[in-house]
Amino acid sequence: MSCKQEELKVETVKSITKSKKSEFGFIYADFNVVHDTIHDGDTFGTLLESQNIGNRQVYDIIAKVKDSFNVKTIRLNKPFTILRSKNKTNDLQVFIYQPDNLSYYVVDFRDTAIVVYKKVKPITIKRRTIGGVLKESLSETLGNAKIEGALASKITKIYAYSIDFMKLKKGDRFALTFTERYINDSIYDGVEELEASFFEYKGKFIYAFPFAQNPESGKVDYYDEQGKTLKNFFLKSPIKFSRISSRFSSSRFHPVQHRWKAHKGTDYAAPRGTPITTTAGGVVEQSGYSAGNGNFVKVKHNGTFSTQYLHMSKILVRRGQRVTQGQVIGLVGSTGLATGPHVCYRFWKNGVQVDALRLKLPTGEPMTGANKNRFLQQITPLKQELDSIANL
Repeated sequence: MSCKQEELKVETVKSITKSKKSEFGFIYADFNVVHDTIHDGDTFGTLLESQNIGNRQVYDIIAKVKDSFNVKTIRLNKPFTILRSKNKTNDLQVFIYQPDNLSYYVVDFRDTAIVVYKKVKPITIKRRTIGGVLKESLSETLGNAKIEGALASKITKIYAYSIDFMKLKKGDRFALTFTERYINDSIYDGVEELEASFFEYKGKFIYAFPFAQNPESGKVDYYDEQGKTLKNFFLKSPIKFSRISSRFSSSRFHPVQHRWKAHKGTDYAAPRGTPITTTAGGVVEQSGYSAGNGNFVKVKHNGTFSTQYLHMSKILVRRGQRVTQGQVIGLVGSTGLATGPHVCYRFWKNGVQVDALRLKLPTGEPMTGANKNRFLQQITPLKQELDSIANL
């Protein structure tokens, strides 16, 4: 038999972890309980052989359960629980295997006919709103709030077109409203969805609200409080979580050549092997090596814009290849004239090298009409909740 996943419920109360007196539908006080994990060399058969299973034969048991429980899917380090009788014989009563945090298989030996079933634990969705001022990086701030790291990655991706997170300063305000999954109302299972957020960036609050302009498609994009998409034509940076080590300059003392010369790019320092992504879609115009640039890639985006990425330890694309925005095209290195691992990011507009950090780049169009009215109605209470955090 089987049990479908319970309907999700949403609540805002804080969960309390209780000591386990029962689990999987069994009261532990009624059994001798053994908790363990699958070790190297363990199989369902060898685990049964180590138990008192009476006159039953292991191969007969496997044959009876195979239609409901594929014993070959047992994996190393996954947990299992054995319930044994509390008498002198200490007979095997129940075997429980957990392939993941959410589901489990039960093999019940208590009747003459072995009963096998799979169950899915109930999930509770809990909602949180946090905010304040940044005292360290985004990842560290969320980590201190006991929020899984995946949310930081999601936020960085959402804001990739509008915020360079390396430029956020200590003291900048932020607020996030999101939901989290809890198994059995107590076991944390990660972030479910980001409902709303803002970050203070260069003196302005940059909001993000998810919205599907076509509800039937289910495709969700993120928009600011005016219904303007956060997606721009270009990403803010070719590397996530890096720092700017040198800026675009008409005159800079070259650290290798030891002379003053123009530096027509922005250097992002990062550990060797860090992925480098193209900041916009296009076609690889050049891919190769030169004495000064080291391993480099140049991408032509359209008739107006091109970008170049220098000093790679490894090139991952070839000339003529079409690439999409955010695609990894190489890895950070220090090839060519470089004193340490970084990528020099160069930007061309109409054939002239320009400072990408100062350039006003094209953005997406805002929504209009009925969609905008529906969007504004949807985000009004969310924005009020975020703003109440900002005004504390």
